[in-house]
Amino acid sequence: MAVAFSINLKNLFKSVPKAVLPDNGFELPGQNGEAIILIHGMTGTPHEMRFLANYLNRQGYAVYCPRLANHGAPLHILQMSKWQDFYQTVRQSYIQIRGKYKHVYAGGLSMGALLALLLADEFPDEIAGVSCLSPTLFYDGWNSPWYRFLLPLAYNTPLKYFFYFKEEPPYGIKNEAVRRRIHEFYSRADLHNMDQVHQYGYPFFPLTLLYQLQKLVKHLSARLEGISIPVQLIQAKHDDMSSERNSQFIYNRVKSNRKELVLLHNSYHIITADQERNAVAMHMQRFFSGKPQSA
Repeated sequence: MAVAFSINLKNLFKSVPKAVLPDNGFELPGQNGEAIILIHGMTGTPHEMRFLANYLNRQGYAVYCPRLANHGAPLHILQMSKWQDFYQTVRQSYIQIRGKYKHVYAGGLSMGALLALLLADEFPDEIAGVSCLSPTLFYDGWNSPWYRFLLPLAYNTPLKYFFYFKEEPPYGIKNEAVRRRIHEFYSRADLHNMDQVHQYGYPFFPLTLLYQLQKLVKHLSARLEGISIPVQLIQAKHDDMSSERNSQFIYNRVKSNRKELVLLHNSYHIITADQERNAVAMHMQRFFSGKPQSA
């Protein structure tokens, strides 16, 4: 994750009015009696799951893609969120459809993958399988900042409320056309500009959310060995934000009789919207339908 420091002192003294932005979570009705909950990443948007949703829906699945808590709100609101708030969004999405389908699966991108695993941990007899896309427990990709090991020093100080990191190229995207569109938005963004956040996600990443991710990882890591449902992991070999070590960490700990690790070779972190998004969708559909991974 390439980042640049930005200190927002304004909110220390003055509250910024909450912007009213569209809730771009979505639902797609299915025909095969099965459903999939797709979970976007931290500071991301349901839009990054749209291609997968449309593909899987064409295969007959009902698809539910909620917008995580406080995503779409100004940064000073998002930065006060806890990882439990994000999980509650996912949990409520499942509770609303509980008992309506023969099988319910969960898939998530980055932090969304961790939330999908938590859902499987809480409802082990009800969630039929999980697909983890670019799971992120450690920011250790090739484009991660060298100073990332210093960040925990600020987690327990007030500094975490005033530091933000601005996303820089390649934004988790290898596809040049998509990257150009993102860059056009991110290059002119400031801390109070919410324009197009519903489409591209936040250009700034609050330090408080990295702290929440660390707490989520600690909570989930202690529960991985209790997960025994089918688990699929898909990660880019050249992921710029989180290396394949993240997927291997999960693969080695879950007790699933059916688990697989798929590595991609022409994508970066946001594999749901990058060069191999079609392959990602096909792997997910194959896995959820019970077919084995090709040799």
